Amino acid sequence: MTGQNKTGPIEATIAAAALFAQRGWVPATSGNFSVRTGMNRMAITASGRDKGALTAADFIAVDITVELGTTPPGVSAEAPLHAALYARDGAVGAVFHVHSPAATLASQARLANGHIAFEGYEMLKALAGIATHETRVALPVFANDQDIPALAARLMPMLPDGPGQVGYLLAGHGLYAWGRDPAEARRHVEAIDFLLTCELEKERLAR
Repeated sequence: MTGQNKTGPIEATIAAAALFAQRGWVPATSGNFSVRTGMNRMAITASGRDKGALTAADFIAVDITVELGTTPPGVSAEAPLHAALYARDGAVGAVFHVHSPAATLASQARLANGHIAFEGYEMLKALAGIATHETRVALPVFANDQDIPALAARLMPMLPDGPGQVGYLLAGHGLYAWGRDPAEARRHVEAIDFLLTCELEKERLAR
């Protein structure tokens, strides 16, 4: 239909980043966002940008296969983590990383367990592949590492497959979540953060 405004993946990612910034999930230029632009290409946010004020000029196009082992000048230092997810699964179309308080705190608290289990929540149905609250999803939690290419290589073989497996936590760092497109990645970030907040509050009430 003519005359309609179409939102492209970069514009959708900018909108998601602005929303997350309003919620305090990407403070002090933290976080990074990317979209797949081809089978072996992605566009990822440049380093040090205010995620609440992104423009299309703040995204840098890079080769996924190159990015697995290096970080071109100006690109987010965590780009290899994005590239590894695209290389692992051709269906991944967007990867979002946030530093929300819930993700940061829960990742520290559950590192020793290696995961955070969500069970019985209606919100689980917001995760791809989940059709009922009567299920259990374990969100992996991994130790952080300043050697990002080595971290990416270490994490990918440990990521589980299956329904609801659309994210992971880095201890003391935050949440990585992905989807087929920016809209799904945004939904997964919001749903997982809600679930993490519920788990933290449940633990607080139990004390």
